[in-house]
This record gives sequence, C-alpha cells and structure tokens, in this order.
Amino acid sequence: MTSVPRIDVDDPDVDMDHAQRLLYRGTPFTGEVAEYQDEQLISLDEYTEGVLHGKSREWYRDGTLRSEGTVRDGRAWGEFKEWHPNGTLRSRKYFDSSPASLREEDTWDEQGAALTSWRRDNG
Repeated sequence: MTSVPRIDVDDPDVDMDHAQRLLYRGTPFTGEVAEYQDEQLISLDEYTEGVLHGKSREWYRDGTLRSEGTVRDGRAWGEFKEWHPNGTLRSRKYFDSSPASLREEDTWDEQGAALTSWRRDNG
C-alpha cells in the first residue's frame, strides 16, 4: 500500500499560484494538507493537483471532531456535518453538483433539539 504524502499548511514551501492552486515547492500538490495549533491537528484536507478534492475534516483543540465532508474540484459535495464542542451534531448540509449547490440544511442546539430545517425547491 502506498502512503499518501502529507504536508503542513504552514510549511514555508507551501504557496498558492494565480489560479489559487496549492503549491508545494512550486508544484501543484496532491496529498493531505494538515494544519496544527500548538502541535494539535486541527484540520486535514485532501488535495489533487493543488485543488481541494476529497475529505475535509476539522477538530477542536481537545481532539473532538468539529466538521467533516467531501469536496470535489474545490466545491462542497454531498453531506457535510458539524458538531458542537460537546460532540452533539450542530448541522447537516447536503450539496449537489449544481451551481447553487446547497440543497438541504438542518441545525440543532447543544442539547440536540432541532432548530432549523431547510430544503431547496426543485422548481
């Protein structure tokens, strides 16, 4: 099994080009891009040829999952979830491939009580 390259977003060899692609040592990067705060992993994103493409995850400083979802060609795609610091689901969003891609959104408070529910009309 081949290991996936991982770089730190704060590495001095990381840059962006005019097309907003992530570069590592001058080349569009393919692999995982991590962000750390005081040595604690707080985000991990997958890139292909310098473009956000794949899993996208964030954590609170205590290691609790904060959000996760999938990105295709730099745009949210499918289900994205966010959690409150106590681990309770905060929101669930669903994106499709259309230009106005947010199709559904539900939110909850820290106790898990539903706050909002929204669906975009297909018409």
